[in-house]
Amino acid sequence: MAKIRMEKIVEELAVPIIEENKCKLVDIEYVKEGPNWYLRVYIDKDGGVTVEDCERVSERLSDLLDREDPIDHSYILEVSSPGIDRPLKTQRDYDYFTGREVDIKLYSPMNGKREYSGILMGLKDGIITVDTPEGKLYFQREKIASARLTFKF
Repeated sequence: MAKIRMEKIVEELAVPIIEENKCKLVDIEYVKEGPNWYLRVYIDKDGGVTVEDCERVSERLSDLLDREDPIDHSYILEVSSPGIDRPLKTQRDYDYFTGREVDIKLYSPMNGKREYSGILMGLKDGIITVDTPEGKLYFQREKIASARLTFKF
């Protein structure tokens, strides 16, 4: 089954469980690493998720996945927080984190660089605007390999 289709099926199963636990879905990854397949479900909530939040969602989702059996081979289910350097994936992420510092990595260089940092100004019509030391820059969303919140010690 195609990776994107699998992630969509899991999303439909996971969202009600996640919302019952007063959390929101951030992302789902279905990836092969070495000999193992991993199904990673990232959740968040205002004030941050706890280990107990992840445990409750994991237990309920695991039971439902066992019953529905949408994945025809073995995999490892992980439910966790997206972390402090969380990726920005959805319009909601870009809206919520406007004004925060982000790190942008491009698939191919723009002006001789593939990595940029600055203040996220927003996402509109597929264009991400970032205020960098070089000035305001505009990135086409499909050309961005990753956009993450900047983490500084």
